Amino acid sequence: MGRKAEVQRMLLERLMGPEAFGSATATLHFTDPKVCRNFLCGTCPHDLFSNTKVDLGVCPKSHTPKYKDEYQAALLKGERFPQFEKEHEQNIFSFISDIDRKINANKRRLEQTPEEIARFANMNREISEIEAALAAAMAEVESLGEQGMIDESLAELQKAEALKEEKAAKERELHQLQENSGASGHQKLRVCDICGAYLSILDSDRRLADHFGGKMHLGYLRLREMIREFEDRRRDPNAPPMGAPAKMLNGTKASASSTTAPMDLSNGGPLEEGETRPDRQHDIDQERYKRDEQRRESRLSRDDHLDGRRDDEGRKRGIASVS
Repeated sequence: MGRKAEVQRMLLERLMGPEAFGSATATLHFTDPKVCRNFLCGTCPHDLFSNTKVDLGVCPKSHTPKYKDEYQAALLKGERFPQFEKEHEQNIFSFISDIDRKINANKRRLEQTPEEIARFANMNREISEIEAALAAAMAEVESLGEQGMIDESLAELQKAEALKEEKAAKERELHQLQENSGASGHQKLRVCDICGAYLSILDSDRRLADHFGGKMHLGYLRLREMIREFEDRRRDPNAPPMGAPAKMLNGTKASASSTTAPMDLSNGGPLEEGETRPDRQHDIDQERYKRDEQRRESRLSRDDHLDGRRDDEGRKRGIASVS
């Protein structure tokens, strides 16, 4: 089976269930290693980054919804699966470690090369030598003038003026080299601390907003939020298991005897069968919290980037005023 056909089959199995093809996974138990632990416990990165530049493709493990239903039913009965949670944490930490390595590598690419560093040192040394010669020439001009040696003093003054011009030329050359140094060149790139993408200080606010609101950036932002959630769980001995259903998080038991879905006009629609008002409100609160956190993180990242752009522009103006 070709790669394209294999991906299509996996997508159809995910939508229709493995039974649609008579797949062997139709008889799996949710504890089988072929079932995705990330999917059971929360979020699978394969779903998080679909149709982005870092698309991981279809997850090789099963994401069949009935396995999550079975897993949640087992949790409601009091069963616990610490190994699932441990594997889920390790997978998420691995993804974050990979992107952090990429971020550090991208930042290193923007740093000055050893050749550039040596060239800066040489030019600064040359400028220092010119400044010393200029100071000596001006002292000689003053000394000759005091002795009444006007012609000699004027000749020395011409040498001093030539040294001033040479110093100004060297400083302009150094400034130009600083402008073009590093792999960023005129683009003046910076690295996003969330997803590792390159950002230009020349980007418009709209383009920056598109980046910080993009699926890839928000995907890595979600993974970082999950890392913080893992840390919070370790500090809370009463934390519910990962992937627990809303009714378990609320400490309420949904009633399955109702055949008519009650209306909840305050929350914008009918409650699903077995869903209580606290369930609906919890889901709404959780979604609102996630959106607020994503906006806050994106705003902080964008503000850091804009601050860096303003600092860079300020340095340019400072160097220009000195030269």
